[in-house]
Amino acid sequence: MTENFDRAPGAGRNRAKPNSPGLGEQAIGRILVSGAGGASGDAQPKQCFFQQEPLRQPRTSPPPVVENSASAVSDSRRAARTPPGAHEKHSAHNSNSAPRVNPQVADALLADSRLSATAPEFYPANYSSYTDTSFEDGSDSFSIQSEPTLSEFVQDFLSHLNDSPGAFETDIEHITAMLNGWVTTDEMLHELVELIYQQSTLVPNFSYTGARLCNYLSHHLTMSPPSGNFRKLLLLRCQTEFDKREQAVKEDEATRKRFHSFVLFLGELYLNLEIKGSNGQMNRAEILLTGLRDLMNALFSNPVDGNLICAVKLLKLTGSVLEDAWKEKGKSDMDELIQRIENIVLDASCSRDVKQMLLRLVELRSSNWGRVQAAAACSEATPENDPNYFMNEPTFYTADGVPFTAADPDYSEKYQEMLDREDLFPDFYEENGTHPYSGDAYLDDDDDDDDEMDPEIEEAYEKFCLESEKKRKQ
Repeated sequence: MTENFDRAPGAGRNRAKPNSPGLGEQAIGRILVSGAGGASGDAQPKQCFFQQEPLRQPRTSPPPVVENSASAVSDSRRAARTPPGAHEKHSAHNSNSAPRVNPQVADALLADSRLSATAPEFYPANYSSYTDTSFEDGSDSFSIQSEPTLSEFVQDFLSHLNDSPGAFETDIEHITAMLNGWVTTDEMLHELVELIYQQSTLVPNFSYTGARLCNYLSHHLTMSPPSGNFRKLLLLRCQTEFDKREQAVKEDEATRKRFHSFVLFLGELYLNLEIKGSNGQMNRAEILLTGLRDLMNALFSNPVDGNLICAVKLLKLTGSVLEDAWKEKGKSDMDELIQRIENIVLDASCSRDVKQMLLRLVELRSSNWGRVQAAAACSEATPENDPNYFMNEPTFYTADGVPFTAADPDYSEKYQEMLDREDLFPDFYEENGTHPYSGDAYLDDDDDDDDEMDPEIEEAYEKFCLESEKKRKQ
């Protein structure tokens, strides 16, 4: 027995030859059975192999792969030498690692499945397909983008002027040069007039810039077809809206607002549109003067709050110019309008705020529309001939809080009294004699109701907020 274990591990394990029965066939031990003498020459040796489970392959070796029939035969021979129960263990291991599916269950799943290889492609709910149009006909060359239309170009520079009104002086020449290259037909000229009119009447606070633009284009736009130049087509477009005045002032609120925007734009157009006379002098459009008078009559014919507010805005804007023009012709149209306003304040059922607006308009007209007389020259200025003589003089206060200036007859006495107080209490009084704690912050809050916004200012503020909200969303 010691002879079988006195060699090194693995010694005597020769690699099988090609003609050996199998690669795994090895002699674990050999026992010679002899006769009674123990050394008989004709005795047939008998070999007895101790069958045992083959050695486990290393963890790093790849799993055996069946490649051809020869390897299959070798596997069959190896399986013949496998101890009983090994196949059961191996099959149980495979069944646990990869369970097989019942064919009937698989067929049932396939029958109930709604998946299809020909189903349409799935898109999310808010998916928008993108088509790359930079290539044409499958070629690698980029396609030439088409030039913008006249409408797109006009909308672009109108939006630019609306966002940056201060750029009007610097950009108007370039815009006019571009329009002279664009507008070449009668239809394009009509389209240009319509686009500018819509922008000036629909966009808040663009009426002034639109009127300036119309005046500049009327003098510098070279296109003049037989149907009329730019100024004639613009006045015809305004005439179309002017003819609807009697009905527009009685329509719903949305229609009246559009009509009010047109009225204010026509007022701006009267102030800015210049027409060259026969003697070369620039004059205002006489037809607009008559039109504004008729528009105010239409507004006062239906004295609701919206119409009255629009009339007040128009008279604040153009009242001084209209009155001067009517006075030159010897007309008293402004006096008639003011009398009509006073009657509305007494009789009409408009709101209290609108009545206050009308009364303030009457006061504004009585003060010559807020215009100040020209001041006398500095060398000739005296308190008698210059109402602004004491304009820049400081205002002082007496001990009772009564203000006084150098224009007061007893100025010297009051001023000396103030100096005496300051000498007695140098650290208590301010420089102009006022109490340090007599500011507006320490007055009573009895006049809080007077701080409410004027309806006109409130309406302008609401428009500003809506316009700011639209810009923010864009």
